[in-house]
Amino acid sequence: MKSGNEVNTDAFERAAEQLRHARFRSELQVREIPAPERIAPRSVALAAGVTRGSAHPAEESGDSPYGAGRLILLHDPDSAAEWGSPFRIICFAQAPLEVEIGVDPFIADVAWSWLVDALDSRGAQVTFASGTATKTLSTGFGTLEEQGDAAQIEIRASWTPLGTDFGAHAEAWSELLCLLAGLPHQEGVASLGAKRVHRGEGRRA
Repeated sequence: MKSGNEVNTDAFERAAEQLRHARFRSELQVREIPAPERIAPRSVALAAGVTRGSAHPAEESGDSPYGAGRLILLHDPDSAAEWGSPFRIICFAQAPLEVEIGVDPFIADVAWSWLVDALDSRGAQVTFASGTATKTLSTGFGTLEEQGDAAQIEIRASWTPLGTDFGAHAEAWSELLCLLAGLPHQEGVASLGAKRVHRGEGRRA
């Protein structure tokens, strides 16, 4: 008979493998990155960058000028009472905006609705969802004057995944990132594949 720790480890590894083999949008370069070590006993993290045709080195690293994001799956049985489950997902996504769009007073509401819709469209059930949608406007001065005006949208969110389909949550994050980058809604077929870096280096359903 397996010990409680072995059972917990098995549950986490199954969930992590689902994230790694999720069907990501083909416009993304996705890779596994070292996960935070102090947030939870077990965690796995993915990074993604939006590509425009052939990826350049910055996009392959997950830091794309067109849009980038991170997704972290946490597993801590001791936090189940607080989270509503032993699992918790942390999501980050950001992309530049046209200035004309950035000044829209409702763009943050629209961006958050894209996250909710992306989760719904993938059948990803969640609870205890929280987060922020932030738009920033900037103007360059001095040696940065040539940059002119710029705008950016950023979403930081976390939620408790329900059910056993963890890949659906990764796919929803993939869709959100592409939508923020101005790409049309569509189903993706690209997978994470072998690009992995190992460790050691409120909405109710």
